[in-house]
Amino acid sequence: MAYILQVDFKHEGPFGEEMVAAFSDLAKSINEEKGLIWKIWTENEETKEAGGIYLFEMKEDAEIYLDMHTKRLESFGVTNVNAKIFKANDALTAINHGKLK
Repeated sequence: MAYILQVDFKHEGPFGEEMVAAFSDLAKSINEEKGLIWKIWTENEETKEAGGIYLFEMKEDAEIYLDMHTKRLESFGVTNVNAKIFKANDALTAINHGKLK
């Protein structure tokens, strides 16, 4: 069983390759978070939004990460962080070629 953490928030940039340059070190550090399996970074320059989809081994790890990440975003001046945690349905995800491990 795995848990999805979905996070999005208003973001004025950078986007694209500039985002890669700005956040590569942060991306590497996220790999060290307890229980993290993977993260997909999301961005929409047109609507000025960014965020991520995370896969965690345990719900508790997702909750701990969300608390820390929300505080980090708030320290950068980000308000109104939208976040949800879902249990992944392994069987249906496998039918659609999803990798949960």
